Amino acid sequence: MTIKRILCAVDGSKVTGRVAGCAVELAQATRAKLTFVVVNVVPTRMRRTHYWDAESMTAAAAQSNKQLAAAVKIAKAVEFTGYQCVVASGSSVADAIVDYAAKNKADHIVMGTSTTNELARLLLGSVAMAVVSHAKVPVTVVK
Repeated sequence: MTIKRILCAVDGSKVTGRVAGCAVELAQATRAKLTFVVVNVVPTRMRRTHYWDAESMTAAAAQSNKQLAAAVKIAKAVEFTGYQCVVASGSSVADAIVDYAAKNKADHIVMGTSTTNELARLLLGSVAMAVVSHAKVPVTVVK
């Protein structure tokens, strides 16, 4: 299997550094292009409106930049330049990741999970589990 495009989902959590590090190593080893993606969750009721004020837009952009910063720092630390950063949006993080991967022809997805409690995973669901279940490409889940 040839890997040409890797999608790395980051969220600014504690595992973001490990996730980004894994994705950068994989991209370097395969000479693939790497895209760091952060997902802005847009509630269903908000998707129906066309009006977003400047304050809301600025806050969303600042949050996205903050979430991507750790991943960018990891790439820069090893002088890896073959990456880009994007923001996807949707009402479901997992669906946004899977949809972005499909539309942009990603060959591989790298993402993290911080859920360690089985009961929490059963009750709350898991973004990683949903991505693994629905993605059409291999998914590496970093803990």
